[in-house]
Amino acid sequence: MTNSETTFAETMAKWQAEREAANKATRNELLPQLRGLGITEVTAEYEGYGDSGNIEDVTVQPAGIALPDELCTKVGDFAWSVAYHQHPGFENNEGGYGTLTWDVIADSITLDHADRYVECSHSFDEGL
Repeated sequence: MTNSETTFAETMAKWQAEREAANKATRNELLPQLRGLGITEVTAEYEGYGDSGNIEDVTVQPAGIALPDELCTKVGDFAWSVAYHQHPGFENNEGGYGTLTWDVIADSITLDHADRYVECSHSFDEGL
């Protein structure tokens, strides 16, 4: 490896470790708040394309429990961060989308993600 490759690899490893630590801290902060409201599951739909994206919807179970606005924003930001950590850059070009489902009781997260792409088939024939 060259020095620039080593530096890039080290930079990416550092970034990943920082994201994991931040996500863990946020998760540990949100979990007791959600449980305290009696929430058993959180679902966040996200969408990214054209170099941007956002959380489309955050819902909770059991139905009928309303998340306070500030908590809803924090949960959405957390969901985006988890999705981005698993699929960095998914908001670029045609983008990606998915659903994060957090089983609050078991503290288990499932991420169902899809990436969009453009496919091109090209041929060139000369002198046939």
